[in-house]
Amino acid sequence: MLKTLLLLPLTGALLIALVPPRVMGLVRPTAIAVSAATLAWSLWLTSAFDPAHAGAQLITTEVWNPRLGSAFTLGVDGLSLPMVWLATLLAFIAVLASGGIRDRVKGYYLLLLLLEAAMLGVFTARDWSLFYVFWELTLLPLFFLIDRWGGPGRQKAALNFVLYTMGGSVFMLIALLMLYDAAPGHSFDMGAIREGARLLPEAAQVTLFVGLLIGFGVKMPIFPLHGWLPLAHVEAPSPVSILLSGILLKMGSYGLIRAVWMLPAAAEALQGVLAALALVSIVYGGVLAWQQRDLKAMVAYSSVSHMGVVLLGLAALNSAGLTGAVMQMVAHGLVAGALFLLIGLLYERTHTRDLADYASLVRVMPRFAFFTILAFIAAVGMPGTAGFVAEIHALVGGFERWGAWMVVLSLAVVIGAAYAVRTVGRLFAGTASARMQGLPDLTRGELVAATVLTAGSFAIGLYPSPLLYLIAASVGRYAQLFAT
Repeated sequence: MLKTLLLLPLTGALLIALVPPRVMGLVRPTAIAVSAATLAWSLWLTSAFDPAHAGAQLITTEVWNPRLGSAFTLGVDGLSLPMVWLATLLAFIAVLASGGIRDRVKGYYLLLLLLEAAMLGVFTARDWSLFYVFWELTLLPLFFLIDRWGGPGRQKAALNFVLYTMGGSVFMLIALLMLYDAAPGHSFDMGAIREGARLLPEAAQVTLFVGLLIGFGVKMPIFPLHGWLPLAHVEAPSPVSILLSGILLKMGSYGLIRAVWMLPAAAEALQGVLAALALVSIVYGGVLAWQQRDLKAMVAYSSVSHMGVVLLGLAALNSAGLTGAVMQMVAHGLVAGALFLLIGLLYERTHTRDLADYASLVRVMPRFAFFTILAFIAAVGMPGTAGFVAEIHALVGGFERWGAWMVVLSLAVVIGAAYAVRTVGRLFAGTASARMQGLPDLTRGELVAATVLTAGSFAIGLYPSPLLYLIAASVGRYAQLFAT
């Protein structure tokens, strides 16, 4: 089942590559059909998944190199399955939102499907060598998607992204090779490496965990490893920004969760450092988002703040905190996807992202205004949204560990509300300029995409039990490592 999940977007990319030039009109329908089929297949995985079981399920293994100890091993648990759903959903939304791409269409959709396959590989890999291969494979499609279809500064943004990520990957690779050397039988299997890691001295574990933290922290991103993010978001095509913020950042936090499971002693020793980085990221990202006039840059910096909540929940090392971290990953994926979708659609119509250029769009584009307000409400984490469920769990988990320090998280919520209210007021109040008159509202397809993402956030916020039940067993397994 998981092999099929990876093969669907790869097959779609191959079909697009074989489309002859005289029938280029088939490219976009093929991409839509393949991404929709991949989404449907990921949802069907639920029928074979047992949420009460904490370990990996649907495992498939093909040995690559017995002497090296590497294997093509796939599996999902309660932490990775929600990420698979999120990846396939946002990939489908990104394809739907790519109607404005007119140049080199075949290459664009081919790279988009290759990127989806690589992301799914990261979330389903149960072998660290396979994980690293898929991790690096995401770089190539993203580099070309930004470099070929991005904005005026696309080349600098693409190079910045690749250099940051590859620089972090070097630390991650060195740490994984050292863990491989310590594993019984020299295997890259996640379970075998974890058994070997437990035998290492605490100082060695801490050193290796720092290497993994740098590698995953760049992609997450956390302060001060976030330098590539605003530039990449501003210059990337808006559909690519949906995947970049909605999924690529989750790869970093997902990898860090696996690192905590592998090196629990190191995570406990560095708990205070992780918490400090999280709190700084939360406030720093919020303050910078509040200062932005470019809408995409604002959402990009807000992502630093939101992912800081993930790190804070993870640093708490208890059930409530870990639950908040996973829920925030899902919540932010939906919210970031919705905001970048709507901002991208607005940019296609106005060719500006400067907040000062907008006013009273509610009279011109009422459907756009409605969904944008809903997206900002979800971004703030108001009660009834997925973000609220995530942040309240992270707050409770953090309070159990650090008490009054959690006032910093409350401050970040206030900052987030400030820039959200300011943005909504600027977009929908005042006198509409002549330039903004006659703008087309959301089309039927755009309306469906916006509805799915915003409805998902509110559905989880109002009825979080199914998702909480899905992740509970896997979260409990992690929390038991640190129970006192």
